[in-house]
Amino acid sequence: MKKYIILASVLFALSCGEKELDLLPLDRVTADTFYKTRGDFDGAIFASYSSIQDLWGISAETLGENGEYWKISVVISDDAEADTEVGDAVSQDIDKLLIRSSDVPYGAAYTQIYEGIYRANLVLENLEGENELSEEDKTIIGAEAKFLRGWFHFQALKMFGTPPLAIEVKTDLNDLALPNATQEELYASILGDFADAAAGLPEEWDGSNTGRATSWAAKSYIGKVNVWKEDWPTAITALEDVVLRGPYMLMPEYSNNFSHLFENNAESIFEIQFGGPFSDDNIWVFDDTHSENFKASQGTTRSYHWGAANGAPGGKRGWFIPSEDLLNAYEPGDARLETTIYQEGEDYYVWSANSVVTEPYDPEWSSNGLSAKKYLGKENAVGANRSPNGAADFNNERWFRFAELKLLYAEALIQGGGDVGLAFDEIDDIRERAGLGPVDRSLDPMDVLMQEKRVELALEPHRYFDIARWGIGAEIFGGAWDDKYKVLPFPLTEIDRSKGLLQQNPGY
Repeated sequence: MKKYIILASVLFALSCGEKELDLLPLDRVTADTFYKTRGDFDGAIFASYSSIQDLWGISAETLGENGEYWKISVVISDDAEADTEVGDAVSQDIDKLLIRSSDVPYGAAYTQIYEGIYRANLVLENLEGENELSEEDKTIIGAEAKFLRGWFHFQALKMFGTPPLAIEVKTDLNDLALPNATQEELYASILGDFADAAAGLPEEWDGSNTGRATSWAAKSYIGKVNVWKEDWPTAITALEDVVLRGPYMLMPEYSNNFSHLFENNAESIFEIQFGGPFSDDNIWVFDDTHSENFKASQGTTRSYHWGAANGAPGGKRGWFIPSEDLLNAYEPGDARLETTIYQEGEDYYVWSANSVVTEPYDPEWSSNGLSAKKYLGKENAVGANRSPNGAADFNNERWFRFAELKLLYAEALIQGGGDVGLAFDEIDDIRERAGLGPVDRSLDPMDVLMQEKRVELALEPHRYFDIARWGIGAEIFGGAWDDKYKVLPFPLTEIDRSKGLLQQNPGY
């Protein structure tokens, strides 16, 4: 752990252009000697951000893992499926809702989440010691650490329902396990952390700190968390504040949100930063294994694949593919479809052999005749966005977009007895960008909202968690659904380590 934090500090110093580094050898660095300067604390903060990169793009170079979070957030949904010819066995089981606590994805996600929380807690604990920080520095760094701790706990709550609440650094090796927290405890802690973050973070950072959390991002998460909590009045107030007074706007073109040319754009509330030899354009580009986006190398169309890929250019083809059900969810004329799904005859772009290859898309390249296009396409099939071996890219992942926030605001208005006409207005704003007309306001507003959210956020990691909280699993999955799937299983390894202190979710 200390090694990663020191690495973070070194990278921070280098990114700031410092010529000389006077660092103690790793075997002589302790908390007493490290947590002193603003650079030290920035490095430790970036280590927590790094866990977000690893959560999204866990690689085979860590624990034999391959895009595990993608499996339990996207493949598990009705938007995507595991390619039956190149997808691994666990992916194909998850696609069928065969969910086992012993499978790698649950332990992988759990580990990365609590690693990120631990790193944030280390920062908060050491802020109280002797250091060179000004009071302003302490306020900002403390607020940022709380944003990250709240962010990770929120991901754990969405996945596991009643995960442990970790708000301190435990050092007794005989007392490391934590019990399940109640949802009331989790919501109180998460919202408290985001409130402190909103109060202490800047509204924006300078260009050398691109991608760090802002007060507006924290305010946005307060709204989103309250939607999950079903505290509709509080959600409406928080989301309305961001909609009316925040710095965000819808990008002119839907495709702008997924192009490497428009990272950290005006629609992006929070995105996972990636970078590498060609695009070190932000300050937390490193992760614990690689700086590229492994989602691209292991989950989507232009993926690296060991072996033939039914003739796909460069042998590159995704493990996870859009479902036919998702394809059929789009209305005629919806411009978002062209950005999201490759279909027969479209120009297919791939970076192969150090050049862009263009061929008509062939349905034989996929087990259902479709392939993912979001984050891919012409703009991203370029060397400036590729790792040297062409296997992965450096494009950021837009985790929370303003379009989603507007739809959350619409949902809160509908569910909370607010102005339904205003909710339809928010939905129509997003439809207008997609080239579609206003919705029929005689329809059930929640049906409209759920449909619009699905196609707007297709193949982004939200759909399954929406299905679970909306209680529509049986409607979507039919007889394969069991209400226990509203939450995922705690990893069996964690149950065993805790000696029963951590209780498994019912039914697993």
